[in-house]
Amino acid sequence: MLKTLTAINLPFWSLNNGKSFSLIMPKEIDFHFKSPEDSPGYLLGQLTMLWQRKQKKVLDPLNLTQTQFVLLAALGWLSKNSNAVTQVDIANQSNADRMMVSKVLRTLEDKGFLIRKEHKTDTRAKTIKLTANGEVVLQKALIEIENADLEFFTAPDMDLSKFNSTMSKLVKKNKVDQHIL
Repeated sequence: MLKTLTAINLPFWSLNNGKSFSLIMPKEIDFHFKSPEDSPGYLLGQLTMLWQRKQKKVLDPLNLTQTQFVLLAALGWLSKNSNAVTQVDIANQSNADRMMVSKVLRTLEDKGFLIRKEHKTDTRAKTIKLTANGEVVLQKALIEIENADLEFFTAPDMDLSKFNSTMSKLVKKNKVDQHIL
């Protein structure tokens, strides 16, 4: 439902282009949900922050950030079926921005966890491979993260496979909605 907004007496704000505007404020702030605990976005945000803290705690000793781990895991997973994994493949597997993936992969290369080589047939692409050190770090990280995830996402009277199924459906739906395929 749309709410009617009324202007209140606030100063004009100036934009960089020299134009000014005034703020229009509602008479009363109106929330769709009765409380934060009724809002799936709020709850997901809270859960994500707590989960990221737990991941940071287990990844810090391995000299990895959560983003670096996700990209290494995507590389490890994709490498099971291909010897020519590209940065684009990793970006698609992890739902990550291609430029960000490129920067993080450079950092992982500097750490000695992977190597990037020219693609044999596509001069614009690079193939990515784990180094021996990268394989060791990824395997350690997988054990730590998977144990942390099982501990974090296990609760009494909760079916983890149903929870995962729901999350998977939401990922797929939102990929389509945002034209990320």
